[in-house]
Amino acid sequence: MPLIPEEPQIHESAQGPRIAPTPRPVPGPRPAAPPRPGRPGPLRPAPPVQRTPRDAAKPAPGPARTAVQPSATPQVQLVPASAEGALDAAEEAVDLLLESGRAPGDVLVITTGEPHPWAAHELSFGEASYWAQHDAGDDVFYVGASAAARAKTRPVVVVAVNGGSAEAVSAALPLALGRAGTLLIVCGDSQRINSVLGTGV
Repeated sequence: MPLIPEEPQIHESAQGPRIAPTPRPVPGPRPAAPPRPGRPGPLRPAPPVQRTPRDAAKPAPGPARTAVQPSATPQVQLVPASAEGALDAAEEAVDLLLESGRAPGDVLVITTGEPHPWAAHELSFGEASYWAQHDAGDDVFYVGASAAARAKTRPVVVVAVNGGSAEAVSAALPLALGRAGTLLIVCGDSQRINSVLGTGV
């Protein structure tokens, strides 16, 4: 008779390890730096931008992770590019974000040099309608570094270091880091970017 109560305990302990894999989805909200060395780490570098939809798909588990990440620092990814190619690299990053399921309204693009063609076109209709699109928050929004302080925080910020003065770049990158909720993608010269952010990205 004592063996009968032990059998269910054995089954429960066998189920215990099966519950252990369940937390695997929890590392999904990857805005924190600590998860990088873990299992999600290798998944991010291969297609760095394609893994971001999981950030959007898992806002509910996010609060569990916020306790682990007191600073709530967004993940930073660097896409090496020349000043001439930075805007194209940023466009590719945005395309990958959207193709992988990120909502257009989640993305803010900041340019340090010449404005993005979309921004230049929309500004031709006046600043009121331009910023009204920003406030609507239903599409990717492009803004120059000089006006980026007016932009609201979005889950993903993409910066194209496509020229501009050293002062403009130095001001734009920390500002972009502050506007990024979970992910900051910087397209440009890695040495210049690292010197401004003060960290190896």
